Amino acid sequence: MNSKKQKNIFPFEIKNKIIHNKFKLNAPRIFWFTGLSGSGKTTLGKELKKILDKKNIPSAFLDGDNLRNGINSDLGFSDLDRKENIRRIGEITNILYELGLSVIVSTISPFASSRKKARNIFKVGHFFEIYLDCDIKECKKRDPKKLYELSGAGLIKEFTGCDSEYEKPIKPDLVIDTNFHSVKQSKEILSSFVDRIFKD
Repeated sequence: MNSKKQKNIFPFEIKNKIIHNKFKLNAPRIFWFTGLSGSGKTTLGKELKKILDKKNIPSAFLDGDNLRNGINSDLGFSDLDRKENIRRIGEITNILYELGLSVIVSTISPFASSRKKARNIFKVGHFFEIYLDCDIKECKKRDPKKLYELSGAGLIKEFTGCDSEYEKPIKPDLVIDTNFHSVKQSKEILSSFVDRIFKD
């Protein structure tokens, strides 16, 4: 992967000024869910989308599995590929953000350095890291996609939390303990969080 800037590439501003002016008081924000597989990222990402829809806040929802099935289908699960996965998601998120959309991202994003790079793309106060704190025992118990089972049987390699590291956020913008909070309770926490960000 060539990370050097090409001298013959000249990016231009794609920001939709009409949309940004219209929603000047409610400028778009990034809500980046991170946590182990089974912690509730996709479920709560969908719930947050409903919250934003109800408030008439234009938004898009990017799910890690969907992106892995499409634009990132060429990537594996080595540390290098995981970092490239998050780099691409960050760039896609930025395109949507520049078009005036708040973006919800649900992806494990296991490395703190990758999450920091994603945050640094955006203005200060526009990126919110939401950590779904759920211990691996509970995640294994849920195992909605049977991934921990497959990992335990040796059928999946480099699986986060088992034989690949997950670096917990040190100072996330919001922590939801999904060990104990139900989906309904977690949605209420998200709703209050959004209310603080998008003030009437």
